[in-house]
Amino acid sequence: MRAQPYTLLVVDDSQASLPHLVRTLGPEDFALRVARSGPEALGLTQEVDGVLLCPGGPDAAATQELLEALTPPSPAPRPAVVVLAPAEERTLRLAALRRGAEVILTPWDDEELRLRLYRSLETHSQLKSLHSQVEELRRLAVTDGLTQVHNHRYFQERLREEFRRSQRYDESLSLILVDLDHFKNVNDAHGHGAGDRVLREVAASLQHSVRETDLVARYGGEEFAILLPCTHLPGALTVAERIRKGINELHAGPEGALRVTASLGVSSFPHRAILTPEQLLLTADEALYRAKREGRDRICLHPPAPLFSTPPSRAG
Repeated sequence: MRAQPYTLLVVDDSQASLPHLVRTLGPEDFALRVARSGPEALGLTQEVDGVLLCPGGPDAAATQELLEALTPPSPAPRPAVVVLAPAEERTLRLAALRRGAEVILTPWDDEELRLRLYRSLETHSQLKSLHSQVEELRRLAVTDGLTQVHNHRYFQERLREEFRRSQRYDESLSLILVDLDHFKNVNDAHGHGAGDRVLREVAASLQHSVRETDLVARYGGEEFAILLPCTHLPGALTVAERIRKGINELHAGPEGALRVTASLGVSSFPHRAILTPEQLLLTADEALYRAKREGRDRICLHPPAPLFSTPPSRAG
């Protein structure tokens, strides 16, 4: 059996079954907790491995409601649910089985109860572990391994999704492309390890400069993309200036000795020249390269305008 006992919440409003359960379920395999009512039980489900439901009160509807609350259709991990039910309670037994709960007939055989409880808890433990592994794989599939922001593929997917949503609901959508200035010089002078550290610190600065609802992604090399849902062009320019200043103020690399700057291109939908997500990306890219041509460490936008442009303060 397990090195540590499973934590089992016994829900028994009458507590008529509790003495027998305590005798049957030894502490080496099951650590028992007790709740008298549905609300009390629901408040404890995050702290236990399984729930043993002992219906016996007159309120069958309350038992059904508790069973439904304990077995949501969501794929997220939840405690194992085991129902002790008399053979004549056909409706309850079928309801429990339909919702993925284990059913044990009463009066129960002690050894059968222990084995079936343990099997149910073990199965749910394995499912919970599998769910965690799947979620980690999903996270890794959309995350850039170096910077820990989203990767290029996920950005492209979200760009299409957010553009369709903005079209459907007539909402604004802005895009900022950020490219570090003269980043090759950092790698050449200080090594790729230092360059990688700078990229990680810039990515962290970008995340601190935007809202939780915004998307930061590594677009490629030393270039990043920031997708701003429900944000019009003036708001995007405010965010872009905050990003530019944040990068300017970084003391990056080993011992904080490196200083970097960035050029930024901003585009926003709706605009008469932007009818597709590809056009939103293209116009932001054109604005970015105009910022490079005009001297770097500045923001350019689509359509062209001199807003928020600043002369380069230092070489990157």
